[in-house]
Amino acid sequence: MYKLLQATYKEFLLLKRDFGGLIILFVMPLILVVAVTLIQNSTFQQINETKIPVLLVDNDGGELSKSIATNLEKNGALELLTKIDGQLLNEKKAKELVLEGLYQMALVLPKDLSFNLAQKVNQNVSKIMTEFGLDEQEEKQDTTLLFEKQKIKIIFDPATQLAYKNGVRSSIDKMISKIETAAIYTAFQEAIGAEDDFFNVEEMIVISEVNPMGELKEVKPDAVQHNVPAWTLFAIFFIILPLSITIVKEKNQGTFVRLKSFPTRPSTLLGGKIIVYLAISLLQFTAILLVGLFLFPYIGLPAFNVSGSYLLLYLMALFIGLAAIGFGILIGTVASTTEQAAPFGATSVVILAAIGGVWVPTFLMPETMQVFAKLTPMNWGLSGFYDVILRNGSLLDILPELSYLTLFFIILTAIAIRYDKKKNEI
Repeated sequence: MYKLLQATYKEFLLLKRDFGGLIILFVMPLILVVAVTLIQNSTFQQINETKIPVLLVDNDGGELSKSIATNLEKNGALELLTKIDGQLLNEKKAKELVLEGLYQMALVLPKDLSFNLAQKVNQNVSKIMTEFGLDEQEEKQDTTLLFEKQKIKIIFDPATQLAYKNGVRSSIDKMISKIETAAIYTAFQEAIGAEDDFFNVEEMIVISEVNPMGELKEVKPDAVQHNVPAWTLFAIFFIILPLSITIVKEKNQGTFVRLKSFPTRPSTLLGGKIIVYLAISLLQFTAILLVGLFLFPYIGLPAFNVSGSYLLLYLMALFIGLAAIGFGILIGTVASTTEQAAPFGATSVVILAAIGGVWVPTFLMPETMQVFAKLTPMNWGLSGFYDVILRNGSLLDILPELSYLTLFFIILTAIAIRYDKKKNEI
């Protein structure tokens, strides 16, 4: 035990003398989490609060086009523009403005849209009334009249994302269906001479969002809920740099050989490194957590909110630190110089962050990349954090992630030990 304490103290002294390494481990993640969260939160607010201007070319001018415009204006996210510089828009001008990227989309309503819809509805209602013998008129209307489909054109900026396009199309399709249904009810009311409220046109089926957590308070995901765990992962894995560099220096300076000549087990020397860097991991997490809880509200950001246990968050941080230590030990053991260890360690952390979902959510990735993401320790760590922060997960819920991180540490450390032993034998 005494030897383990001395090995730990030795690692602490080495780390304390490395001022640059301490800045990388503590200051850089704090600056990143604040800066990135401020940028993303500002973007989210602009998306939620800013109305998107939509060009409307109304070639119809009837009741249907007025109804479409009214329904679109009810959507607080859209602002309809029918004139530019005091002149009414036409389709050609709308295309030019959208193609130049000045507007994201334009809506073109065809001529006689209201008239043709009314004619078709009246024709169908008349057919039904005649079929059931309810039409008192002696002269029957021409039921062979055919109508062309009325095309409402949507012009999108070529840079518009596919998800946004699909969402807009779906919303407009639903809105047009409701307007057509209302027109049919109105035509029937007029045909049978009923009062305006004869038919109940209120929606029978509605969509209701249900919180899967039941009565528990739901924590809404936002920039803060993502960035605090994400940059905690990034910070913890950056312990790879000082850890691997320390191991390389000990090898090159002969320190490690002299330490092994003492009556001390290699596992004791390794244990000292693990204890120190696990403590660093928990301190990093604590620093970022305090920033999320206390600094964020002070600078106008939402406070970091957790639905689950803070103790489980610390447990996740501990095992994430363990996985990072295993990776750092392997890099330090395999690398021959600090010039090899430092860039490789930094680059690998960035790659793991990109693949693991720290920067881009995994569900937005191609299927192949999603498979790779599930094999990365950062994805395991992020998934475990989300289980606690957003899903009120228990120890049982994060147990798979903890197991994967532990296995990752064991495998990489075992490879490093085997490699070192094989190299010394040669």
